[in-house]
Amino acid sequence: MRILAVMEYKDYYKILGVEKTVGKDELKNQYRKLARKFHPDVNTTDKNAASKFAEISEAYEVLSDGEKRKKYDALGSDWEQYKTTGQNDQFDWSKYAKQGNAQAQGQKGEQNWEDFFGDFFGQSSRSGGGSSFARSGQDLRAELAITLEEAYAGGTEVLSIGNQKIRISLKPGIWDRQTIKIGGKGEAGSNGGGNGDLFITFLLQPHTAYRIDGTNLYMDIPVSIYSALLGATQEVKTISGTYKIKIPPETQNGTVFKLKGRGFPVYDKPGKQGDMFIKVVLALPEKLDSREIALIKELASLRSGKTGGNAL
Repeated sequence: MRILAVMEYKDYYKILGVEKTVGKDELKNQYRKLARKFHPDVNTTDKNAASKFAEISEAYEVLSDGEKRKKYDALGSDWEQYKTTGQNDQFDWSKYAKQGNAQAQGQKGEQNWEDFFGDFFGQSSRSGGGSSFARSGQDLRAELAITLEEAYAGGTEVLSIGNQKIRISLKPGIWDRQTIKIGGKGEAGSNGGGNGDLFITFLLQPHTAYRIDGTNLYMDIPVSIYSALLGATQEVKTISGTYKIKIPPETQNGTVFKLKGRGFPVYDKPGKQGDMFIKVVLALPEKLDSREIALIKELASLRSGKTGGNAL
């Protein structure tokens, strides 16, 4: 069972060290001050400088834009979800549909849905009135690190978040930073409001043997100089199985072989996979004995006229 750590809400005002009432000029000056301090090309002693600089830039990019800032102020901790789903009409507006949510109430007092939606989009949408309202629970967000093998195979995971245990089924082919929604597993609602949702972002861990690009996988295999020169059939173990690769005579270092349909699974499309690309990396012999050295010198002497080099 894995324990999920809930991601903290990013307070852009706190990140930049300004008040919510900050004006554009003061905001710009503060950003420039922090950017100079944490730019990784300038600050070479702080190992966290690059991440701090990225966080500062993200905060300024939102707060310096009037429309984005208005939406960020209205949505609060739902801003991250809106960024990733709002433009695709997948954002959950239910918690705002009954006279706004906790964030909207905190900023605007007794605010109805028409006021909130009109302020947010510059248009009106009528909903019921009244001063008491149901509030949906807060959405929760968490990150889960998974190995390439786990992403490749999928399967069932039991997760622990807070006091609840959640069993989820993972489809093969999960990609790095993919986010899935688990409905009703966020914080509990109040006054009859439904529970919030849980959003899990998967972080694909780097692999020592493979590099992934979309649904294609790349790996290196060591090939002896003798197999490369004379040709051979070499058995190769991959994430999708073991295959025999025919290495033609005089195969050059860096030659790439393609295994069609043996790469990373295409998410939510069973039976479809990318390709596997296998690159030859010549493995030179080590700890040569005297006879081997003599034979290599003889070969070098024979080849010197054909390669333009000098005999050893």
